[in-house]
Amino acid sequence: MAAAPPGTLAAAASSQPASAEAAAVPEWRRLVLVVAVVLLSERGEVLLAQRPPGKSLAGLWEFPGGKVDPGESPEVALSRELREELGITVVGRSLRPLTFASHSYASFHLLMPTFMCTEWQGQPRGEEGQQLAWVSAAELEGGGYEMPAADIPLLPQVLAAMRQHLASQAGAAAQSSEPRTA
Repeated sequence: MAAAPPGTLAAAASSQPASAEAAAVPEWRRLVLVVAVVLLSERGEVLLAQRPPGKSLAGLWEFPGGKVDPGESPEVALSRELREELGITVVGRSLRPLTFASHSYASFHLLMPTFMCTEWQGQPRGEEGQQLAWVSAAELEGGGYEMPAADIPLLPQVLAAMRQHLASQAGAAAQSSEPRTA
């Protein structure tokens, strides 16, 4: 039987590692399911939270969220985490799937569905002592907010969502200021 061409689904599914690097990765790691949110303001800024001292990856900036408890859906977990960590309540069905991250750390593999949210009740505040920052797309691209490795691959989709949200806000404002004709 001939080997599957490299870069195909069949090749990826074969039991032979594609490289020495792949062979060095342990076959099994504990899977940790966490959920995150891209909370967008009317100004098109995204909320980042700084991991507090004493936690792993302390000092790094991340999209708010947390672990999914057994039996919880990602949406329910995220709504709970936003209440606990930021003191806000998600409005209705305003959580929309945006992207996900899949990242291997030394002792576990992280899977992180990431949602976008533009409607909530309350003013976000660091309920667990974490610093918060509303960040523009330019600031996020500028690299002034060091992030965990798992969050980095999310940035292109997050930046696109930020720009799209800002454009839709500008479009809505322009429509509301246009004179109405009968």
